[in-house]
Amino acid sequence: MNVLVTGANGFVGQMLCPMLEETGFRVVRAVRASTNPQEVSVGDVNEKTDWSTALTADVNSVVHLAGQLSSGEKGSETADSCYQVNTLGTIHLARECAAKGVRRFVFVSTVKVLGEGQDEPYQTDDLAVPDDAYAISKWEAEQSLWQISAETGMEVVILRPPLVYGPGVKGNFFRLLQAMDRGMPLPLGAIHNRRSLIYLGNLVDAIRLCLSHPGAAGKTFMLSDGEDVSTPELLRRIAAALDRKPLLVPVPVSWIKWVGSISGRQAAVARLTGSLAVDGTPIQHALDWQPPWSMQAGLALTAQWYHKLRNL
Repeated sequence: MNVLVTGANGFVGQMLCPMLEETGFRVVRAVRASTNPQEVSVGDVNEKTDWSTALTADVNSVVHLAGQLSSGEKGSETADSCYQVNTLGTIHLARECAAKGVRRFVFVSTVKVLGEGQDEPYQTDDLAVPDDAYAISKWEAEQSLWQISAETGMEVVILRPPLVYGPGVKGNFFRLLQAMDRGMPLPLGAIHNRRSLIYLGNLVDAIRLCLSHPGAAGKTFMLSDGEDVSTPELLRRIAAALDRKPLLVPVPVSWIKWVGSISGRQAAVARLTGSLAVDGTPIQHALDWQPPWSMQAGLALTAQWYHKLRNL
């Protein structure tokens, strides 16, 4: 099978591409800009992207990873950037794929299309209530993909992962690694929430399966490591993987939220204190898929990578 992977040099793409090749796929790596002869430069992803060099005649499947993350700040500029890349860019690529006869289009979306903060695990068929520019743009892309699939017959598979961690992780998860490694006391010991995560290797394995499994066509799947944890439990597991002792102070959640409100960090506080769990059983039943790595194993591999990075 010949597969085009967009965003091939990103966090997910860097693990996905070699894994696909090891399992018999021929991979075309599409990136924004590169001098690497193994990669194809396509420039910015939007409604005008020229995919002709990357989307060769023998490409029969696509994994669309390239996207624009939200800056975390609300505003027309952020919303427009997400819309141009995540919505219009995805629509344009999908139509090009359908015109070229691509059989299957795997789109990595986000669980955030369903919102955040619900106490019970999100189900695939829950009402979509995206509440930031990134989630809105992904939801609009999902809807357009189903329309294109209905019009052209191209098979579409949509994956909605929660927070993805693993070697190369950045952002808030990387800051948690640093905090636990340095033994920093954190006022998060009294939080009682429920959050799903997925190790990068598990996400990549699910993508691989969805490229070829006949039961994946036309489906939307939620993904996770198969167990949910509270924020304090996650921090304790990260600390254990780093061979550190966590220092978690049981500060009332109402105080944490108050500090967040006066500091303008309500969104960050909400992610630490709120719940965001998913029901990942449908993909297990439909495709007979189980995460190859437990959360404990995923965190251990992430910690090994972090130690190597820190010691450079």
